[in-house]
Order: sequence, then C-alpha cells, then structure tokens
Amino acid sequence: MTDETAAMAEGGNSARLLALHRLMRRIRAFEETAVAAHAAGEIPGPLHVSIGQEAVAAGVCLNLRRDDRITSTHRGHGHALAKGAGVAGMMAELHGRAGGHCGGKGGSMHIADFTAGMLGANGVVAGGIPIAVGAAQGLRLLGSDAVVACFFGDGAINRGPFLEGLNWAALFRLPVLFVCEDNGVAAFTRAESTTAGPGAAARAEALGVPAEAVDGNDAAAVDAAAGRLLVAVRAGSGPRLLHARTTRASGHTSTDAAAWRTAEEVAASRARDPLSALEASMLRQGVAAEALAAVRAEAEAEMGHAREAARAAPWPDPASAWEDVQDSGAEIAA
Repeated sequence: MTDETAAMAEGGNSARLLALHRLMRRIRAFEETAVAAHAAGEIPGPLHVSIGQEAVAAGVCLNLRRDDRITSTHRGHGHALAKGAGVAGMMAELHGRAGGHCGGKGGSMHIADFTAGMLGANGVVAGGIPIAVGAAQGLRLLGSDAVVACFFGDGAINRGPFLEGLNWAALFRLPVLFVCEDNGVAAFTRAESTTAGPGAAARAEALGVPAEAVDGNDAAAVDAAAGRLLVAVRAGSGPRLLHARTTRASGHTSTDAAAWRTAEEVAASRARDPLSALEASMLRQGVAAEALAAVRAEAEAEMGHAREAARAAPWPDPASAWEDVQDSGAEIAA
C-alpha cells in the first residue's frame, strides 16, 4: 500500500479510492472491448491503447471540473473517458459511424467531445500542447477560472511545440497543467536513445514551469499530486508540469505484437499494472473482493453494450463528407 493510498483510506476518503477504481476499470474495459472489436474486423484502422496507463488519466481528471478543458494524444481514449466524454459516442467514433462524437470522421486518434471539455485527441506528437496553451489564453481573456490539462507522451518533449508551448504558458502565467505520460517509449524507440539530459521535469523547470514527478502507476499518488498542482494553477500561479512515469502494457498499436519487447520487460510491465496494485491495496483495506468484481462486470457490460450499439449504428451520409472540413460555398452563393 502506498503512503497516498493509506492516507486516503485512513482519512476516511474511501469514496475517492472507489471512484479511481471505477474510472480505471471503465477505461480498461473500453480499450479491451475496442481491441476485440478491431480484431473482429469491426473497427477500421489500428488503435493506440493506453492499457497500463489508466492511473494517469483517472488521477488527473478526477481533479478537474466539467468546465475545465483537456487536450490529448493519439493514445487518448482514457483521457476522453476520464473527462466525461460519452461512451456511446466514443465507441461509435471508433467504428466510423454517424453517431460518433466526430461523426465517424476522426476515429481513434482524433476523438473530441467539447461538451465535456475534451478538445481533442491528436495524431501529431506534441500537437495538443499549443492547442492547450491557446485554450488557456482564451479562458484568461474570458475571465474564467477554468484550467486546461494537457496530456502528452515523453516523445513530445523533443519536439518544438513543447518548448514553444511551455515558454508561452510560463511567460503569461497561463492556467495549464502539463502532464507528461512517460512510458519510456516513443512508438518503438527507447527514450534513452533519443532524449538527452534528465528529461521532462528538468526541461520544464528550465523554462520556469515548476514540475513534480510521480509514480504514474500509483493512482492515489497521481490523484494527490495532480490535486496539489491544480490548486496552484487555478489560483493563478501559472503553469505546472506533472511528470508521471508509467508503463505501456501493449505494443504501439493494436496491430503491433510487440515482438521487439523482451519477455523480462513484458513481465515487469505486468507486475506494475496500476489496476492490480490499486485493487490489492483496497482488498487489504477491507474492500470485499465481490465489490471489486462487480465494478469490473459492470464496466465490461457497459462497454459491451456500447460495442453492440456501434455495430448497429448507421454509416455516415456520404454528403456529410464536406461538413466540418471547408466552406461549401452555400453562404457565399446566398
């Protein structure tokens, strides 16, 4: 049991642990269901899943309000779910159906749900960083005390938008929590072979953005750290960075068998599974195994129903291909 988990339990905040667990189970069930649907030929195109990284999405987003915003990555299902994006719309989007959040046009890498403050996943590495900073600038102009959480992987810190985005956010003290999900791999490439220096936190602090490191597979620790940082961000103290070290249990995509990973690495990743760790802690605190099993069954049933609904949903009207893309000229002609 981690210090944070123990403190949460001793403080009588078991409801928080249950909320973390339920959210992580829903994320895991969604992605496992989506992978199964892809394997069955129902979903076009590969999926980038975050199995093994659920604690970061859950721990951060449980500290956000509905009117807060997030930006995400190509591995963004968990972020979207944690922020409150509708499950039915997400699953339909993966299936390319008309009822998807983006009308079936965005697919796995570009899910967005503005009603939940989810400004979009992004197929471009580091592409969500300037969007998050722009959103934060907009919130400042509106006089809102809402904040933006910006998720990105460790590979993003080697790209220009990281420097530009953090510099701008620090310069104007914008309300952004930058969240680096550091799984040590960019696609198939080890971080140590491409990233010089001590990493994300040091680079952030060099730009004047205070940073905090956390075990990204410890849900309670992520929850506590994100909570502390977001209090400062919302109070007007400027941006912060949360460096969450985590593990990716699967390959780069749903079509990657990850043969490039050693058996020892796979075993180590499974040993650090955040859901297993949280459930083990909760069992030690007296939570009934039946209760945890019920949460899992409920989550799997929810995602199974969403899959069935997506399969039965209609395909987009071909005429809609021109919507949301460019001006069709109708208004000009009128």
